[in-house]
Amino acid sequence: MYKFPLVSKININRARTEFFNMGTVPSGRVSEHIIRSWQRSQVSGVNMARESSSIPTVCRKELVGLTEKNRNLLVQSYPVMENLYEQIHDSSSMVILADASGVVLHSLGDTNFVNRARKVALQPGGIWSEQIRGTNAIGTALVEQQPVVIHSAEHYMTANDFLTCSASPIFDPYGKLLGALDVSCDCRAQQQHTMALVRISVQQIENQMFSCGFETEICLQFHNRPEFIGTMYEAIAIFSQDGRLLAANRSALLHLSLDRFQAETASFGQLFDTPFDALLLQADKSPQPVIRLSISKGMQVYGRVKGTANRLQSFLCQPGKRSVQAADASENRLHSLHALEFGDSRMRAAIDKTRRVIGHDIPVLIEGESGTGKELFARAMHHESSRRQGPFVALNCAAIPEGLIEAELFGYQEGAFTGAKRKGNTGKVKQADGGTLFLDEIGDMPLTLQARLLRVLQERAITPLGDSNSHPIDINVVCATNRKLRDEIARGRFREDLYYRLNGLVITLPRLQEREDLLPLAQSILDDIAGSGRKVRLQADVLDLFAAHPWPGNIRQMHNVLRTAVALLNDDDVITMAQLSDDFLEQSLHRDLPVNSAVKERPRPVNNNTHQPERLEHLEARAIRQVMAACNGNISAAARQLGISRNTLYRKIREITLKGEETVEN
Repeated sequence: MYKFPLVSKININRARTEFFNMGTVPSGRVSEHIIRSWQRSQVSGVNMARESSSIPTVCRKELVGLTEKNRNLLVQSYPVMENLYEQIHDSSSMVILADASGVVLHSLGDTNFVNRARKVALQPGGIWSEQIRGTNAIGTALVEQQPVVIHSAEHYMTANDFLTCSASPIFDPYGKLLGALDVSCDCRAQQQHTMALVRISVQQIENQMFSCGFETEICLQFHNRPEFIGTMYEAIAIFSQDGRLLAANRSALLHLSLDRFQAETASFGQLFDTPFDALLLQADKSPQPVIRLSISKGMQVYGRVKGTANRLQSFLCQPGKRSVQAADASENRLHSLHALEFGDSRMRAAIDKTRRVIGHDIPVLIEGESGTGKELFARAMHHESSRRQGPFVALNCAAIPEGLIEAELFGYQEGAFTGAKRKGNTGKVKQADGGTLFLDEIGDMPLTLQARLLRVLQERAITPLGDSNSHPIDINVVCATNRKLRDEIARGRFREDLYYRLNGLVITLPRLQEREDLLPLAQSILDDIAGSGRKVRLQADVLDLFAAHPWPGNIRQMHNVLRTAVALLNDDDVITMAQLSDDFLEQSLHRDLPVNSAVKERPRPVNNNTHQPERLEHLEARAIRQVMAACNGNISAAARQLGISRNTLYRKIREITLKGEETVEN
């Protein structure tokens, strides 16, 4: 763990003395953005000796309104925050999301540190703008509009000098400031890589915002390395039908040497040497191939273009092409239960049971690991039921913060919350009226909302927040979970009465590794990705690798692996090892290292006369095996315990496997 040296804090204190007592601007002792922030804080009249307890916070009603107002930011940020916290937990740290005004919307953290942070209102509802609290990472990052680290006494208020905080602003695709993501920790436990993790996480959040809102535009994904297309590092640029640049992520601005102001007036013709019409021709191809483009400044990049809904519909209606009706028929086929059956006996049994209860108003609870296709199964049930003409509405209970999920599920009336949408929000339950409501990860729903959901299901009526009237609803509820709800009941985290209301029929979807139809399923996914008229197949050694792979991400992981592989194909229609990502290959190489108890040491030559000490690399391999086993295969935890980076641990595991330090019984 990296810690700031003592001299760093001495420099900060000397700089504070020069600035606050002598009225001079210290040179070289602290960063320029710290000096600028101190000056702004002074002008704003912030009292550096003020106690945090005297600073007002946002009340609960206002906070709920702000969470609704920032719903898209929260939905996109929540899973990224979970992943970020997984990498820093047990380090006296917390992950914080604030809106553009500096109000904390959501946080995750270690219990011991969260209790300390609560004393300075570093929690949902706390206001961390620079005008209120002076120099701090959230507020200063929002003003400077760039990533900042504020360490210890660099904070303007003395009450906050126990913190070290790393924050980065978050922008929407159009360059509008949405908020800031921050990692705060005890100043004695600062880790050197924290800022990098925050910046990567913000890049993930910003990229995910391009997934919706541009359905009728041209989306160009590109990078100077083709294997980065489709990853979080890709550049994304959105163009209008006439070639105007509408939106671009940070990677795109960097590749194109643009700032956000220059991007407002840029066009495709100014940025690329390729004619825009030639780019549009690629949008009609399915799947979109990886093409080579020349940036106006001479650099070569690789790109993939996604067409618009209008162009695609026009393409489908051309003579000799598939009709829109045929496409709709294909869509219905893909959503049928029959389309989910490829020869696995457990899936066949699950489908048979489901068909028997469809139409009998029996609630279904789908169990299975993340990525096993629970939502796809629920959609297939809906399309085979008498409600197929009604809406299918899905809500992931684990992907929405507790402060937002009530309004998202049950809706609210106009004026119910300060800052909320003027016309209110219908809510998922009401939206599903006449159709199916799918509640994914139901085990993550807060207990207070479980009671309200139970009442809605019993009364078949809903009362939105801020409304005194009850509205009747007609819905079929399908729930899914990756947890054992009976265990959650025993721990007091799930209501037993709601459990019995939801589990009319329990369907368990098998892990991908356990399925008997793994290879036919892979080919079916590959056919869908490749599109009609193209037959892509897997080389024999890739088939063997797929059959032996653990697939911790299940079907979702397989789909992503195949989608990337198809994108990397050139003229050939055979996927080889060359089209598989390094991360996937590394996972395959050490698939049994952490968990397989049947690992054998390779016999070593023994000198009968003299005991030979073990070589250093053998000791290292043994240590890695033991730590990985103790950490249940968690790479991040094992790397922390070994005192090395995750990339180093991946590399060492690969070396151990390739050198034959162990053999695995399959």
